[in-house]
Amino acid sequence: MLVFHENYPLMPAKLIECPRDAMQGLHHFIETSTKVRYLNQLLKVGFDTLDFGSFVSPKAIPQLRDTAEVLSQLDLNSVQTKLLAIVANTRGAETACTFKEISYLGFPFSISETFQQRNTNSSIQDSLVTVAEMQNLCVKHGKELVVYISMGFGNPYGDVWNAELVAKWVGEMDKMGIRILSLSDTIGMADPKSISYIFSELIPSMPHIEFGAHLHTTPDTWEEKVSAAWDSGCRRFDGAIKGYGGCPMASDSLTGNMPTENVLAFLEKIEVNSGLNQDAFAKSMLMANDVFAQG
Repeated sequence: MLVFHENYPLMPAKLIECPRDAMQGLHHFIETSTKVRYLNQLLKVGFDTLDFGSFVSPKAIPQLRDTAEVLSQLDLNSVQTKLLAIVANTRGAETACTFKEISYLGFPFSISETFQQRNTNSSIQDSLVTVAEMQNLCVKHGKELVVYISMGFGNPYGDVWNAELVAKWVGEMDKMGIRILSLSDTIGMADPKSISYIFSELIPSMPHIEFGAHLHTTPDTWEEKVSAAWDSGCRRFDGAIKGYGGCPMASDSLTGNMPTENVLAFLEKIEVNSGLNQDAFAKSMLMANDVFAQG
């Protein structure tokens, strides 16, 4: 049985598995066949969404240069999980839109000018134009755009950050009709207070938007972050098995992705049924050891 915080009863938990995020910064290339086996195993688990690959320049992220080849070998028969591909520019979005198997395009929109330049080689204002172009492509091709508000809980560059700034850019996305926004703790600097404040401000005021949490964390801070987001109404959580990965553009080597198994442990603790196939998840955990040992 699903149970919810009394102030936010409507939306069940959604779990998004992010093997793409876990793989992208690895220097040793993971063979295409290995990626395919791992992703096909993850598809058996029953995640809401699988962030499986990225259509970006292979010079920027060589690890994901085989995304189209991987996609062609995924077993999507009788699978409810939807596929999400990350794109960094309009050209990547145009490519992703040609694949009927992909439901979501994800774009990292940083509210830190410094990081937006580092991550996508463009300014915030130019990236806003890109978002509009991507949204138009998604509408045309029957896809949905997921925008990640990166550096959503602060940045290490001294760029301005506050709740009003977050709300400003969320409002711009809302004007364009974007309905899934994931706030990204890109370098793991968010704390329970900032997480609670941001989500508590945004979620009640914009109930038509699905807000997610893409949290990076250390082993001793994960639970307080998940708890703060959940208690503030967030029901969409990104994770990566065993916390592999991070953001290579941010040099956040001390923090990793939110471990999926930790999110599941939290949901079990508060008696929320994740709806996942636990046997398939256990097999995925074991397979991850081999996949990432090669990286």
